[in-house]
Amino acid sequence: MKLENEDALDDYIICRRCHTLHKEIAIKERAKACCTRCGNVLYRYDSQLTEHGLALSISGLILFILANSFPLVKIEILGHEQFITIPKTIWSLFTNDFYFVGFICAFLIFIFPMMIFLINSLLFALLRSKKGENITKEMLVILSHIMPWSMSDIFLVSILVALVKLVGYAQINMGVSFWALIGFVLLDLYMTRTLHTYEIWMLRKRVFTQEDRDDRS
Repeated sequence: MKLENEDALDDYIICRRCHTLHKEIAIKERAKACCTRCGNVLYRYDSQLTEHGLALSISGLILFILANSFPLVKIEILGHEQFITIPKTIWSLFTNDFYFVGFICAFLIFIFPMMIFLINSLLFALLRSKKGENITKEMLVILSHIMPWSMSDIFLVSILVALVKLVGYAQINMGVSFWALIGFVLLDLYMTRTLHTYEIWMLRKRVFTQEDRDDRS
């Protein structure tokens, strides 16, 4: 396929499964465009994407703050109680000289998940107000780089595995942060499965294209 210039690439989308190149076309509300080769969903059209994305992102931030502000679980063995929190878990790795593991865990289960929902909140807020054409582009680039490295779901699974092994030896009480973490992980999975980065790129393109037209008129 021969393109006249690099800007023409903005009108094309590549399938994430089979890497077939397709030209972007307009679709109806709540409709979806699928790959002609493998049938994978390329993108959807939701006129309320800005509002939905902003609401989900703010909800995720609230759940993330709750998950890190209180104990996840309380473990009692032979009268001795131990509280587990996410910041305490990371800090204990550093205090026990596991600096490299602590550094990796800090980014994978704390910094990157927080950045993703914080960036999404700012991004959708800017798109809703139709401001920040350049900064929204930079945000989307950063988002595409850090999204694969968010591993809150793996951290939650590791906690559940550890609790299953301890259930016969200790009394375990779930804290409010544990349920907040479950809600955060479910919300994170929902957003990553249903809200693709390319759809936000398309939303940004529509927002600022429409703004340019309004300015000319």
